[in-house]
Amino acid sequence: MKPCCAPGCGRLTTARFCDAHAERYAQQAKQVRQQYDRGRGTAAERGYDSKWQKARAGFLRKHPLCVECDRCGSVTAATVVDHIVPHKGDRDMFWDRSNWQPLCKSCHDRKTAREDGGFGNARRT
Repeated sequence: MKPCCAPGCGRLTTARFCDAHAERYAQQAKQVRQQYDRGRGTAAERGYDSKWQKARAGFLRKHPLCVECDRCGSVTAATVVDHIVPHKGDRDMFWDRSNWQPLCKSCHDRKTAREDGGFGNARRT
């Protein structure tokens, strides 16, 4: 058991927040995610359309294993085509295959969290 993460709460819990605070913080997190998602645009608006899906499938056929897991000595199927350097809307960088790498979802999620400053939290500059 550990203390609840809500400021000033001393209750012990096995989760991040005690029962008294869990719903409130879950609702706040949901609102932050929704606000973030509204500003992102749809996947198609960001370039992940049918053309991307076809290119992605071909890339994963040629590169079926996660490169990050391979570096650690594991063999894991890649399910995500990652942009090594985030393209941030640059169409040339988006389609530059030398900037693509095959990753499993777990490795991709960790990489994205590192780059964005946390899951769903855009890093402020």
